[in-house]
Amino acid sequence: MHEKPYRSVVKTVSWRALGTLDTIVISYFITGNLTMAASIGTIELVTKMVLYYFHERAWNKIEFGKIKKEPEYHI
Repeated sequence: MHEKPYRSVVKTVSWRALGTLDTIVISYFITGNLTMAASIGTIELVTKMVLYYFHERAWNKIEFGKIKKEPEYHI
């Protein structure tokens, strides 16, 4: 099955939103500074969305772990 690029974009955004929230919480516990934690989370959000998108598109081109569907014949 082939995925369209916009599917990768939606998956990228949803995953990064969750990941960024995690980064902000961890950064806050480490720094004790909410402004610093939000800054770290914002930078991380942008860079990792770009990295994930290209990672996802590259994996769509790799056949590893994919099963090709056999054509269905109706009699």
